[in-house]
Amino acid sequence: QVQLVESGGGLVQAGGSLRLSCVDSGRTFSRYAMAWFRQAPGKERDFVARISRSGATTYYADSVKGRFTISRDNAENTVYLQMNSLKPEDTAVYYCAADRSTVATTVRSEYDYWGQGTQVTVSS
Repeated sequence: QVQLVESGGGLVQAGGSLRLSCVDSGRTFSRYAMAWFRQAPGKERDFVARISRSGATTYYADSVKGRFTISRDNAENTVYLQMNSLKPEDTAVYYCAADRSTVATTVRSEYDYWGQGTQVTVSS
């Protein structure tokens, strides 16, 4: 069973940085590709980044490419999202998600497990 808990959100000024963490309390973390999504008020939940099971392959939404970095530590059952050069439009609730499939996807419905989310607010 996968149980995901995010942390690290908060309020930051534009141009600042935050590092989000997502811990899986289960025993099968390394069997899942992991991703981050985000949802702004009144908008759909959008793909942000994905990392393969081993961490060797990553994918990013164009809107965050060059500013955000996804990584994982399978020994610690944790996936991270380092967010730099933050902009007010990055304000959203950020969710981590687990996908048992090895086929890379940005489609929300393809992911099997979700965390409860962590709020990120970027002030201008």
